[in-house]
Amino acid sequence: MAFKLGILGIDHGHIFGMLDRMLEQGCTCDAFWTSGAAVTETKFTQVFPELSKVTDRRRILDDPDVRMVLISAIPAQRAALAIEAMEAGKDVMVDKPGCTTLAQLDSLRAVQARTGRIWTVNFSERFEVPAVTKAEELVFGGAIGRVVQTIGIGPHKQNLATRPDWFFDAAQFGGILCDIGSHQIDQFLHFTGSTDATIAHAHVENTTMPERPGFQDFGELVLQSDNGHGYIRVDWFTPDGLPTWGDGRLFIQGTEGQIELRKYTDIGRPHRTNTLLLVNGTKNELIPCDDAGLPYFPRLVCDVQDRSETAVAQTHTFTTMRLAIEAQVKAQNP
Repeated sequence: MAFKLGILGIDHGHIFGMLDRMLEQGCTCDAFWTSGAAVTETKFTQVFPELSKVTDRRRILDDPDVRMVLISAIPAQRAALAIEAMEAGKDVMVDKPGCTTLAQLDSLRAVQARTGRIWTVNFSERFEVPAVTKAEELVFGGAIGRVVQTIGIGPHKQNLATRPDWFFDAAQFGGILCDIGSHQIDQFLHFTGSTDATIAHAHVENTTMPERPGFQDFGELVLQSDNGHGYIRVDWFTPDGLPTWGDGRLFIQGTEGQIELRKYTDIGRPHRTNTLLLVNGTKNELIPCDDAGLPYFPRLVCDVQDRSETAVAQTHTFTTMRLAIEAQVKAQNP
């Protein structure tokens, strides 16, 4: 049986997918809290008219029926809210980045260890993409041999008309590698089977908006582990001609084959999502993946109920965010 959710912060649009996916699992939700004016609020109340806005977040945190809190506040505020929720006995799903500094991460680790609550970051570029589910099936089934490298690219549209002030302040959004790059680090660790890695190279810059010195529109980093290598490029350069917010892709190189995921579109063809390309010793295939499923969410529901760890390992989440923050620090202090 599923359970009741509460929401703290709706500042980023990822809250729509987070809540939708959990409602699909049978969870319920009747209230949300957000600090100040959120650009998403009008749409949020239209999509979820059954939710009431509360002015005091303790209304949610003190509700004994709420078992999990979803957090999509301004990134720099997410750690404090997650700590408050865990202290109140709630499990937490937070939008990426789950935190923006190493000090925040240390505090989250300590509170999670002491309370035994779940602190999970919704890395939506893996958890909300059926093509990644299919890639997992193929990779862990041996279709391309041992994975030796991943290349993750995360281009985005700027959509400046809808961006709040915090979007342009690295101290608030965490920096481009901490923010968008955390998606790609998560996938590198997952597909190479790495429990840790080192940041061999990291770089960020502001190419297009000198009038916004706190903004970063390009970032890249190189990861190395005992199991493989990873290259990551993230940016805010996607042109308006693309029919969606960005052409996110993942390339997985194995010793016996390769996989490419065209997650959100396929340039030059009618718009379609969740396309997987597989080449190995016997196959050269294009595989549609819309029906591959999203196991993170039903597994997370079971984890909340059973106090298990099947959706994603807690150590993996901590490691992903540590590497993302370390990459950001390295890039800003070369």
